[in-house]
Amino acid sequence: MMTKPLPSWQSIEQHDLLAKASHDEVSRLNFLTHLNVHLSAQILPGVKTAYEQDVLPKIIEETGEQPKDRHQVRQAMLDNGYFQMWSALRRNTMEMRQQLGRSQVLRQVDEIVEKVETYNRDAETLMLDESIQIPEYVSSVDIHCQPGCYYTEYFENDVTVAASYDLGLFVTTAGLLGALNDGGGKGVGNFLSAEYPDFNPKRILDIGCTIGHNAVPLAQAFPDAEVIAIDVARPCLRYGHARAKALGVDNITFMQANGEDLSQFADESFDLITTSMFWHETSHKAMPAIMKTIHRLLSPGGLTLHLEQPQYQGMSIYEQFIRDWDTYFNNEPYWGPMHDADLNQVVVNAGFSADDLFQTGVVSLVDEKIFGRREAGDSGEDYGRAPVWNAFGMWKKAS
Repeated sequence: MMTKPLPSWQSIEQHDLLAKASHDEVSRLNFLTHLNVHLSAQILPGVKTAYEQDVLPKIIEETGEQPKDRHQVRQAMLDNGYFQMWSALRRNTMEMRQQLGRSQVLRQVDEIVEKVETYNRDAETLMLDESIQIPEYVSSVDIHCQPGCYYTEYFENDVTVAASYDLGLFVTTAGLLGALNDGGGKGVGNFLSAEYPDFNPKRILDIGCTIGHNAVPLAQAFPDAEVIAIDVARPCLRYGHARAKALGVDNITFMQANGEDLSQFADESFDLITTSMFWHETSHKAMPAIMKTIHRLLSPGGLTLHLEQPQYQGMSIYEQFIRDWDTYFNNEPYWGPMHDADLNQVVVNAGFSADDLFQTGVVSLVDEKIFGRREAGDSGEDYGRAPVWNAFGMWKKAS
């Protein structure tokens, strides 16, 4: 029987800024990567069995009815030993990934910072603005358990949080975003090429770009376009700009800005506006404000496209519960509320029409350098790491 190859961190593309890994660090990175695979493929199905055979019957016995919502399921599952084991292991893999990435970066931080400064020196395509405040929904929690979140600076020109994110994302996604962790952006480019081959945006805005994992492949897909990638986090922008330069991509401007207020840009000045796994890290106040900004900035005939996990409407209560794990155990408090939101109402309030909204799947192609060739029909859901993204978007009609 042929077994599938496990993803190895060593297959990540060693671009010029990526923190080098010792033999022992590679071993630990691979251990955590493979533990994530094991938890998803082998342990997670047992959580559903525990629910169906133990927890659900108890809920029905105690209440005389089926559970009303995912919150009731979560409260009941908190006392289940199998769920406790899976949840604790999953949380610990994230914490260990963050601490390993941090220690790996810190032992070579001077070299990384020097390289970043060399790539960024006198660059007009890196625009930082110290007047930009970190929004409370970002500053109130270390998202994804990353110490210092994505914005903290411990010294001048610091990029440690960004460098740690770059080397650690492979671990959490188990390689399914490819050797550059850019599967989302590549997926969008492939989707647009296949579904809208005549669409040729000249000006692109990527909101919440972090280190440019998705902005870079968009810039490569549309090399004649001007790409502007914005974020509030200075370390990520410094590192992302240098990373793009190291990868030979020159048509991106990395700009410190808050998507809630982009008054520096004229109305209808972008043909394509994108986000990737961004909305669940905003807030009830920020999401509608940013969506209104998108409507204002989008040109007639332009497209806004967003990669996210699917909304909860129409899902079974159990699936809502298991997807909602990140809300309570991965430092992503807006995950659940965002996926509860009525997208139709959100886009209507922003100025779009309800019939403008479409939802689709965007394939993040599996990197054969990591996994080898997949057989036809070889697929599977693992609640957040499958190589198919849910996407929603709107084309803006001409006035």
